[in-house]
Amino acid sequence: MKKNYYIVIAVLLFSCNLALAQNNKKEIQFNSLDNLSVTGDLYLISEEDTPFILLFHQAGFSRGEYIETAIEFNNLGYNCLAIDQRSGNEVNGILNKTKQEAKKKGLKTEYPDAIPDLEAAINYVIKNYNPEKLIILGSSYSATLSIVLASKYPDKIDAALAFSPGEYFLYENSKIEEFASKIKIPVFITSAKNEESYWKEIYNKIPVDFKTSYLPDVEGIHGSRALWKTQEGQEDYWNAVIEFLNKL
Repeated sequence: MKKNYYIVIAVLLFSCNLALAQNNKKEIQFNSLDNLSVTGDLYLISEEDTPFILLFHQAGFSRGEYIETAIEFNNLGYNCLAIDQRSGNEVNGILNKTKQEAKKKGLKTEYPDAIPDLEAAINYVIKNYNPEKLIILGSSYSATLSIVLASKYPDKIDAALAFSPGEYFLYENSKIEEFASKIKIPVFITSAKNEESYWKEIYNKIPVDFKTSYLPDVEGIHGSRALWKTQEGQEDYWNAVIEFLNKL
């Protein structure tokens, strides 16, 4: 009976946190570097002196990938912005509005084409909130693009988390490990257990001392879905992420 009581209390507390965070969520739009309207969900807990995490979704998805994850980061003391990139579609009942706008404009929507959206999100947060720390988190193809961004903008980004990156494509005719070799900021990489070979060489090329990788004891899953409450091993993924963030 006592065990059931604690389960009920835990569910109620999570529901309260969910309701509070949903009240803090605000849909916004801003222009990408090529003048495409980018949609995002802003999860603000404070406008001053608060670290910020930018959340980039995986292939075929939308900002809906982070409806739970952003709330958890809020609870840890981080503002969040989850965006729709032009390469994606729908997840958790949330349609990718940036992809729709890109189709209307006849713009390309392959994975590398999304990087102006990510760059615009970085600039938007810096201009409007000037956070004490700016962290990016990518999932699958956007994890790969996060490695590129980490190499290009050490003056803007304080750390990068990459969930299931890989050599999925060339960027500017170069392999991703070439960008990794130029990184100067802390990096965290994780994935499903059977995906290590996709990113190991990328990780090995990162020259900084402050880098961390994590592989689960369980099978795990591709991308940041590893943090969803429905996924086996999600608590261990979260513990690894929190340990990394606490050292920044």
